[in-house]
Order: sequence, then structure tokens, then C-alpha cells
Amino acid sequence: MVKASPHALPRRCPRPWRCWWGGQAGKAAVHELALMDAVQRLAEREVRRQGASRIHRLQLRIGSLAGVDPDALQFAFDVVMAKRCSEGATLDLEVVATVCFCSHCRQDFAPRDVIYACPSCGALSAQVLQGRELELVALEVS
Repeated sequence: MVKASPHALPRRCPRPWRCWWGGQAGKAAVHELALMDAVQRLAEREVRRQGASRIHRLQLRIGSLAGVDPDALQFAFDVVMAKRCSEGATLDLEVVATVCFCSHCRQDFAPRDVIYACPSCGALSAQVLQGRELELVALEVS
């Protein structure tokens, strides 16, 4: 039988937003928490600028190549927005699929995997037209 060290991390963290090891307690990585914290600061700045007092809804556009996990971002939203004027706000996430351009065929295409090969001619593409977005599209305040 192995004794647990007094400094051992618990299996389930009572405050999942503080868990850094990525265990069962929460999926949000530091990256998504930092992103959502920046989004909240931006939204609160806009609330003050418009003379509003409450954030009701945020709409974000996330590209599939942006390096952001939508589930982790939703978790981070729930944690970060649970304070001040943003409590009870909702998040609408629009995930944008990757679209590339083939310079040989002169057409747009959706790559099948991480190698951006044109499905028509097989040429590799270096032009990504969409899929890298990370945008605050809309903000509903009152």
C-alpha cells in the first residue's frame, strides 16, 4: 500500500479552474482560461464605454486551426464569467472549418487532414483562407 504524501494533489479539485494538471476536475487549459479572461476584460471595457451595467451574451468565432478547444473554452467561460457584471452571461461559439486555396485548380477546398492537399489535383496548398479566426463577433449588453 502506497501512502499519499501530504502534498499530493487530490483526484478531484474542489476549484477546477485552479487545477493545472488537466485531470478529471476540468478540461480548461491555462491557454483557454487566459483567452477567456482577455475576452472578459475586453467585454467589460465595452460595457463601461457604452454606459451599460451587464453583459448578457458573447458571440465568438473560433477557427479550427486557432489552437483552441471549444469545450475547454466553454468551461473557461463558465469560470471567468461568474463574477461581477458578467454573471449569467451566455456564450455562442461558432467554429469555423478550415478552407484552403489551390493555386493550380484555382478553387477553394476543405482539407481532409493536416496535409492541405487539393482533392482535385493533389497539389499541396500553403494558402489557408479561413480556419485561424479568434474573434469576438458580438456582445449583448444592457
